[in-house]
Amino acid sequence: MHPRTSDVLVVGGGIIGLVTAWRAAQRGLRVALADPEPGGGAAQVAAGMLAAVTELHYGEETLLGLNLESARRYPDFVAELEDASGGVGTGYRACGTLAVALDADDRAHLRELHALQQRSGLASEWLTGRECRRLEPMLAPGVRGGLRVDGDHQVDPRRLAAALLAACERAGVVLHRAWARRLLVAGDRAAGAVLEDGTELGAAQVVLAAGSLSGRLDGVPRDVLPPVRPVKGQVLRLSVPAAYAPFLSRTVRAVVRGGQVYLVPRENGELVVGATSEELGWDTTVTAGGVYELLRDAHELVPGITELALTETRAGLRPGSPDNAPLLGPTRLPGLHLATGHYRNGVLLTPVTGEVMATVLTTGELPAEARAFAPGRFRSAAGAPSLSPAGVS
Repeated sequence: MHPRTSDVLVVGGGIIGLVTAWRAAQRGLRVALADPEPGGGAAQVAAGMLAAVTELHYGEETLLGLNLESARRYPDFVAELEDASGGVGTGYRACGTLAVALDADDRAHLRELHALQQRSGLASEWLTGRECRRLEPMLAPGVRGGLRVDGDHQVDPRRLAAALLAACERAGVVLHRAWARRLLVAGDRAAGAVLEDGTELGAAQVVLAAGSLSGRLDGVPRDVLPPVRPVKGQVLRLSVPAAYAPFLSRTVRAVVRGGQVYLVPRENGELVVGATSEELGWDTTVTAGGVYELLRDAHELVPGITELALTETRAGLRPGSPDNAPLLGPTRLPGLHLATGHYRNGVLLTPVTGEVMATVLTTGELPAEARAFAPGRFRSAAGAPSLSPAGVS
């Protein structure tokens, strides 16, 4: 019996898989998506900072260009998505970000970051400690200075995922709520996938967008497997009572004891605190140590946080690549494309990734803005076990 056939099969239903499926369906392609829980994965843990400027790192200037392009597209993307989803809100807020320093070493680090931002032509403003506290009165008295970046915004990843899922369903994407177990290859070309229940799904093109699990799909040739790894992140959610509002008016972040901590206030009164960064393989355990460190560092930044109710603790897996940048576009196996390895920028890069992948799927050409992120920049990855539910957050 011949497998059911579509133009495109997307393996993975996180925000990257969903935006790829939605944009491909908008271009008139028949699209199927395989994931046991579309809209789940890392999006359920991510904080949703759209921080192209404040998350700039040395050596990532090429990635900066892609991040800025995606950030530029976000307002129009959100408006279109909320309409296409039938009115599902995304929690997008153009509230800006404040990065602050708590001691002299952190202040020197922020000064260096400010200089790098200026050399890169980015808009950020240096503030004194007093000016930081004037903007955010809940900040600790010891804040020594900070960077105000009005162009770094936020979105609620859980609501973003829900909107993308609704848009996919309205656009006719066929959802298969099961794991893809093995890639189908016919005539030296990707031809679909076999699901966990044995169902064969044929497709003219396959997009592997399974986040940190993307390197574990059986049947993918060794020289094509994406070199992605799981990077654990623990995140807390707290509730701000109405009497405390506004607790924070914008995202606040800092380096405390050498570790990053951020506080992201939602309009609904939720406050997200994150995130650890742990190279622990597929472990998704929430640990007492991780929770303690986040609360301790957040308390040094905003002492009043200890008065808030702790409503949720979660751990998820970011899909890290060797250079912390995504793998986008065709592989050496005809018909197989990658949209994975976004690491800490998956939410930020959602708009540009959707457009890039839709262009690849309809024209075969990788747009200019994504050529530096083609999968061919890496050699082969080591073999790995097949894709399975084990280890998924």
